Amino acid sequence: MLLTLDCLRRFAVDRTFFAPTTLSKAIETLGFVQADPIRSPARAQDLVLRHRVKNYCAGDIENQYSKLAIEEDFFVNYGFMPSEVQALMHPRAQKKSHTPQRHDQMQQVLAYVRQQGIVHPKQVDAHFAWGNVNNWFGGMSKASTRLLDEMHHAGMLRVAGRVNGVRTYEVSQIAVCELSHELTHEPSPEQAFDALVDVIVQLYAPLSLRSLQELVAYLLRGGASQWTLLKREALSRAQSCLANAQIDGVQYYWPATETPTVMPSEPNDRVRLLAPFDPLVWDRRRFEHLWGWAYRFEAYTPAAKRLRGYYAMPMLWREHIIGWANVSIKADQMTVDLGYVNQDPPREAGFKVALDRELADMQRFLGV
Repeated sequence: MLLTLDCLRRFAVDRTFFAPTTLSKAIETLGFVQADPIRSPARAQDLVLRHRVKNYCAGDIENQYSKLAIEEDFFVNYGFMPSEVQALMHPRAQKKSHTPQRHDQMQQVLAYVRQQGIVHPKQVDAHFAWGNVNNWFGGMSKASTRLLDEMHHAGMLRVAGRVNGVRTYEVSQIAVCELSHELTHEPSPEQAFDALVDVIVQLYAPLSLRSLQELVAYLLRGGASQWTLLKREALSRAQSCLANAQIDGVQYYWPATETPTVMPSEPNDRVRLLAPFDPLVWDRRRFEHLWGWAYRFEAYTPAAKRLRGYYAMPMLWREHIIGWANVSIKADQMTVDLGYVNQDPPREAGFKVALDRELADMQRFLGV
């Protein structure tokens, strides 16, 4: 197969921006939507979904969560996924064996949540009053909140929804099945791991060999650490069945059912402002290869050292990422600060029209 960098770039863009559909169908197609708590101008999951869901508005996934067959959980990062994807990662092995006291606390909380139905962390803390513990960031957290996190990761609890951004919990179906001894052992660990690799490829392809290796061997440990010993064989199976080609010395992989050389003759005259964690830009290594410049997420970079802004969103024009935008809301008004890799915006007449259309859609999405 004769595959050029231009063709690979168009392939990457076209396969991720499928025709806008329903929220449920979009999440099913993506397989995973990374979440992030920063809202500037909206949370990452909302910014990802607005390009893929008809008439999507900021907060829709949170508002509709309880009506959808989706879960919040950790995959290669924390985010939202179809229930069947989450089920592939369970039951999870615990990172360390629990002390008798810890096991007893979990059982107490599980019984309490089962009795209450849905609980807020404040309810659990008020009921058990276990005090504070050191958290992973060097500060202090409620012991009950930390325990809820552990029980969620273990599959004992699921996120039922959110109240003012705070997760509420209920007993998970996994725990219900365990109690009633209805858990099956299908698919096998190998089949489940292969299916998780398929989700990764579907979401992030075309993937370089190095990125595929890192996702499978390192990042997937957060979601399926119990199967770490399966990663080498799973990666080998994936490489043997995926389509692949070498471009500029980089080996890329994508689903065998897709053909990157079959592309529209003309690019789509669209401008899209993308989330820093959008599937198209998530792989910074691929980003630099496809578009020739380095993009970095600078929210945690000291202000004086930022090159493009606190929450600079890559700007896609047709199949080229030509710059970035910082969007903010002040006094219910949206302000936009644009930057371009080549200093100036494209000269094509259609660019200004497409940019205005994207900014208008951003206003509608934000409700300002």
